Formats: sequence, structure tokens, C-alpha cells
Amino acid sequence: MRYDVVIVGGGSAGCTLATRLSEDPNRSVLLLEAGPDYTTLEQTPDELKLGHRQEASDSESQFNWAYKGQGTKEQTVPMQVARGKVIGGSGSVNGQVFLRGVPEDYDNWAAEGNDQWSFINLLPFFRKLETDLDVKDDFHGTDGPIPVRRLARAEFMPVNEAFHQATMAEGFPEDPDMNNPDSTGTGPVPMNNPDGIRTSAALAYLNPNRYRLNLTVKANVLAHRVIFDGDRATGVEVESGGETFTVEGSEIILCAGGIASPQLLMLSGVGPAAHLDEVGIPVVKDLPGIGQNLRDHPLITVELEPRSGVKLATIEPRIQSGLRYTADGSDTRNDMQLFPSSFTGLRAGDPLQGRSPDRPQGMRITCILKLADSSGELTLNSANPADSPHLEYRYFETEWDRKRMREAIYLSLKFLEHPSFGPLIERRISPTDDDVATDDALDAWLRQNVATTQHTSGTCKMGPESDPMAVVDQYCCVRGLQNLRVVDLSICPNVVRSNTNATAIVIAERAAGWIS
Repeated sequence: MRYDVVIVGGGSAGCTLATRLSEDPNRSVLLLEAGPDYTTLEQTPDELKLGHRQEASDSESQFNWAYKGQGTKEQTVPMQVARGKVIGGSGSVNGQVFLRGVPEDYDNWAAEGNDQWSFINLLPFFRKLETDLDVKDDFHGTDGPIPVRRLARAEFMPVNEAFHQATMAEGFPEDPDMNNPDSTGTGPVPMNNPDGIRTSAALAYLNPNRYRLNLTVKANVLAHRVIFDGDRATGVEVESGGETFTVEGSEIILCAGGIASPQLLMLSGVGPAAHLDEVGIPVVKDLPGIGQNLRDHPLITVELEPRSGVKLATIEPRIQSGLRYTADGSDTRNDMQLFPSSFTGLRAGDPLQGRSPDRPQGMRITCILKLADSSGELTLNSANPADSPHLEYRYFETEWDRKRMREAIYLSLKFLEHPSFGPLIERRISPTDDDVATDDALDAWLRQNVATTQHTSGTCKMGPESDPMAVVDQYCCVRGLQNLRVVDLSICPNVVRSNTNATAIVIAERAAGWIS
């Protein structure tokens, strides 16, 4: 059977796009997902459904692609890179922070020649995708698929309340709505988990609309490559149930995310010609930008041992509140984010590197550099679709990135001196006093212990024809090829200064209107 549209990847962008495109009953839409599919909330396994459950992002989980990445050239333990392998994608396994980028993120995309992506152009789509349960104003939606809520301060876990008091004492402003365009400071984070349910795009967009006769969802289907007739994409070679076959479509759209979309393009012969030659893939189109410009947020945790009897999060959200601020000397607003968390049952998939995975409980302050100077690279290890790609993140290669992260660590240690933390903390586990004795010592510790925030973006960046590294134009069409688009976080020229799930969904909402 031939479809009008074949979408590869059933994550946040793919579920959103399939839902919107199938609103036209005259358009047939096929959505392909490599992982399993669950058609109702009741069928959804608890580790996907319940927001406090984190094991779906463990490296052994069937729902995790479980990539590994090299954070720095000095790092001896590779980073765990969790990507959802299930309908709903990473939005089915994530921490449920539903935070928009700052307006300047999107305006910077527009300034690079992508004028359709300015914040003012995206705002109607941000409103369209959400129902904000707390804030009613012109910046927030009232009837969209994704419910957004914030915890009241009275509901904070002890570590979150202590952090809030400490940040206020240091003069940071209170921030009741982090999705307001002028947001900065300390307060509750917006979350998409009402009643403790991780509300993925699969649950919010796809499942309520599965009855549509023109929408077909096929799970457990691994895409091998896009099929071309000359420069025109005509279908996708896929594997399912031990068989390999081709599905045909008038339009092929990759929504496989910042790792799998560039991987699939290169497996299809689209990418840097020299690299494709190295791995023995015939070149269909030389696009040197594919796999380059890998952008993500480096993450470091200050690990704490709680005192006996202190209440820790169990069924409560781990991420409840945080601080966004602008680093000293920075001209990019909110380029830093800190958030406290408490937890029980630290698992192997957690970002802490080089420590025992079975410590039963703990607290931490997570420090995230939200607009790093550095960018990395994704390349193929082989022409086999089953082989994971090679991920080089190249964190902390500039002094400016190291300086800002050092500042975040020192600021966290200052917060811990506030009296509100005294009854909560038995000791600081890491970094040790030796690790923070000098800037050089701290830099060495940072290079070994950095993790990814799992927000991989930019590897198929959009841009004008004048940009030799642009992979797609601003309408998501792959340069020099027909009937092929990429609609996911890989098209971002840079990663947004926030968690990325809301942006992944807004990309699909924005692009849906351009697909005929």
C-alpha cells in the first residue's frame, strides 16, 4: 500500500505530526515506530505511565536505545545517552519538565535566515499544544492536548524548599511562571504530569485519535534507509518480524530525533560524502552538515547524602523546582539552570558517572549549562542500521564553558551553606573538597563527570542556501532532494535554553501546516 505521508519515528514530534496531518480525512498517514506501541493508558506499562518511575531510561530497558557518548576527550567512563524506544519516544521516559526555550532562542533561529521560527511566530503554536492548569494569560494555552502544571511551594519536598530559601537569600528573584517570556529566577518548574501521569505526545495526541481510518500506526518497525528514485524520496526500507520490505509514500518525513534522524539519512546515502565513502555507503546527496553541530546541555551533579529520616521523593516528581540565571559576564539570558532533587533507588541509567548504581537514596543539585559554546559530531560506526552511531559531544572545550560550570558548582556549594540545608544534609559526597580546591582541579573533575541532559539537537540544522552546513530549509525540506523532510529537534540551529520536549512538539505543530 502507498501512503500520502510516511512518518519515521513515533516520538514527541512524530505523534504530534501524525495526529495533525491525519486531521485531513483525504490524507493517508503511516506512522512507523521501532519500539512497542500501547494504545490506551491502561495498557501502558507503569514505568512509562507513572511519572515517578525512572527505570524505562535505564540502559537495560527495552524502552531505551541506550546509546553511549563521549562527553570529553578525557572522560574514561562513557556517558549514558537515553532515548525512548517506544511510541511516545523520549517523552515516554523523561522527567516531565515542560519548559519552553527563552524567546531569544527562537529569534536567533530567525536571525540565521529562518524567519518562520521567530518566537512571535511560534507563540500561537505553543498556546495550541497546551492546557496550562495554573496560568491564564495571552502567553499560555487553555485547550491544547498537553496539560501543564506547577507544584505549589507548600508541596515542595524538603530539599526543594531549602533550595528555594537559599536562592532567595542570595537575591535571585522569585519566578512563579518559567514559561513566561520574561522569566528568570527561582520557582516551580512547569510539568506535564497531572495526577502523576507522564503525559507523552502518544497519550495526549495520538491515542485519542487512533480511530481515524486514514491513520495507521505500525510498531516494532526498524527503518533501514530511505529509498530514492534519482533525487526523489519514494519510500522507506524497513525491518519487522524478521522480514525486510519497503513502504511507499508520496512524502517521507523523518521524526526520529537528534540521533536517529541523521543516522538514517547517512544510512540512506545522504550526508558528508567522504564519511559515507569510509563506511561503504553509496552517496545519493553530499550534505556535509548531517551529523555535525551536535548540540546538547552538559550536566554536572553535586551529590549529597541526606540525614536519616529526611523525607525524599518516592511517588512525587523528582524535578519540582529550580533556578535559571545568567552567568557572570554572559550576554545570553538564562544560560544556566540549577535544580535540586531527592530520590530513592538510584539506577544505572541516572547521569552520575563512575559511582555505584545501587546507592538506595540521595539528594543532589543538578547544574546545567544551557547554551554551551561547544558543539559535537555524530558519525556512523558502520553501514549496519542495527549499530549505534558514534557520539562525540566535545563538552568544556572552551574556557567560557568551563568558567560558567565552575561558577554553577561554587554557587551550589554556597547555597548548601544556607541554614535551611543544615537539618537535611549529612555530608557532600561529590565533588570532594580536593575537587574544588582549585579551578584546575575542578576542571579535571568536570571533564570526568560530565553527563548529557538528553537534549540532543542540531544534527540536521535548518538554514538558508547561503549556509553550507544547512541540511534542511526552514520548511523542513532536505536540501537538494524532493519529497523528504526532517521534523524534529535535529533541525534546531542550536539547542534551546530549556528542556526540549515542548520544543519538539512545537516544531511538529509549526511544520504540519506546510505539508500538502
